[in-house]
Amino acid sequence: MPRTRVTALLALSATMALTLTSCSSSPSSDAEESPTTGGTLKIVGQSDIDHLDPTGAALVTSSNLMRAVTRQLISYESSLDDAERTTAQPDLATEIPEPTNDGLTYTFTLRDDIQWDAPDGAREITSEDVARGIERICNPILPAAASSYFSIIDGFDEFCAGYDTDGPTAESVKDYIESNSISGIEVPDDKTIVFNLTEPASDFIYMLSLNAATPVPIEVLDYEPDSVEYRDNFISSGPYTVDSYTADKELILKRNTAWVADSDPLRAANVDSIEITFGVSVDSAIQQLQSGDADMTYDVTIPTASLQQLEASDPDGIVSINPGGSDFLWINSLSANNGGALGNLQVRQAIEYAVDKAALVQQSGGETQASVATGIFGDGIIGYEKSDMYATDGDAGDPDQAAELLTQAGVSDLTLTLAYSNANAAPDWAATLQESLKAAGITVELKPVESSDYYATFMTNHENAINSEWDIAIVGWNPDWVGGAARSVFQPQFTFTGTSQTYNYLDYNNDEANEYAAQALATDSTDEAATLWHQASEAVMADAVVVPLISRKAVLYHSKAVGNFLPFALGSQGDWTNVTITR
Repeated sequence: MPRTRVTALLALSATMALTLTSCSSSPSSDAEESPTTGGTLKIVGQSDIDHLDPTGAALVTSSNLMRAVTRQLISYESSLDDAERTTAQPDLATEIPEPTNDGLTYTFTLRDDIQWDAPDGAREITSEDVARGIERICNPILPAAASSYFSIIDGFDEFCAGYDTDGPTAESVKDYIESNSISGIEVPDDKTIVFNLTEPASDFIYMLSLNAATPVPIEVLDYEPDSVEYRDNFISSGPYTVDSYTADKELILKRNTAWVADSDPLRAANVDSIEITFGVSVDSAIQQLQSGDADMTYDVTIPTASLQQLEASDPDGIVSINPGGSDFLWINSLSANNGGALGNLQVRQAIEYAVDKAALVQQSGGETQASVATGIFGDGIIGYEKSDMYATDGDAGDPDQAAELLTQAGVSDLTLTLAYSNANAAPDWAATLQESLKAAGITVELKPVESSDYYATFMTNHENAINSEWDIAIVGWNPDWVGGAARSVFQPQFTFTGTSQTYNYLDYNNDEANEYAAQALATDSTDEAATLWHQASEAVMADAVVVPLISRKAVLYHSKAVGNFLPFALGSQGDWTNVTITR
């Protein structure tokens, strides 16, 4: 599934806090009062890292590595508490600034003793390094996946348009960055950086927590982004740096001697080193955690069958969090099938009522791994609220209500083509949806699509919606960041400004929802923003173009040797920089 143009993403003030729902944990995983230090944290995963260069690192798993070897102006506390975990905190910055100039200007001051482990010796991280990081976001060799969000910085788009995209090289990128600047970024001295926006955007603070917004030392401009040479000459700003790296085999991190503990309020750096082994199967990874041969996983999703066994044998090792991801059933209101019946609101509402969401939760591993979704925002995002416009008893669907709506619409013998990826849980969900709709008198014909093609060429091909190649379709979505992430859910999927967006399959647009979103982005009140984003969700749901299915949880498991297991929200995993190891 796409992660908002990756893995993708919220109008909140710096003080915004989010009240979320459950985060299960165990006494053994509670924060330790006096964490132990030393030892090696052993991590196992299936696949190699996507990028060591933070500009390109966009996967959720990458954020755990970036947490250890980079720092940003803004980040998050690792915590078992849902609100603490998703509230923006100052990292390289001394504090989170209140915007000035009618919400258009943010002025940051950098901490003392923040340093690069530069090749000529430790040196200070400056505001020029922060500006260089933003300028490098749209470099033509490795542009950041979240590049478009930064268009709200005045002059960002104009700066990006000036890059040489005709055979760019490391030299041409360096020359351009060092000879030009973004008009909306001011660097009055080494400790101060000022961002001027084109419009109020209180979620701008959260964007600065993304890996792509990491400051960049001038030395790395000598290498192509994330090239072998870049990786061999990696410069860290975090508590750890690269000791050795063998592609597809292992990455070993050691302590960064340039890192000053007193300058970092978010990372304790308890362990001496971190070893990541790649190429490990899911079953082997789980077995190694149970035996104590490994401590945590890198990119392993615990299979439902394994989770049930782990819950029975080692329930204290399980932690689940709500990262905000959701799955939907899109309804193609443009389809000409059935005489264009899906263009009728009552027909779409009938589908809303017909779906047995409780069954989908059970198929997804039960309440430990998923909960029923009722709006466009998943559990874990500001704007989420468990209020259901199409509620049914036990979330099990109401086929009688659905059938009544179809009768009122004058529609009978409705036959729908259901498109879905042929991987993971989607085939099972498709069968459940087929049975749910059958109970309401709706026939569903299944249309499985090869998983590698599903988003890449099928769902994102707007012609397939227009030409009625599908009537309903199962899709998923993850926000690009945490907490105030509503923008990264709403804008890519539910807005249309005249240019088709990749994941807005119908060019869907709703003026009322857009207005609520604009107000949410402009307010500096957490409560008001949450209310406005929820109203935006309700406006979309009133059109019944999507059936929210489930809100996914991240289920985490670690070995008994791990202490102080505190989830880091951007990585949906225990924070490598705060765990302890005892063995």
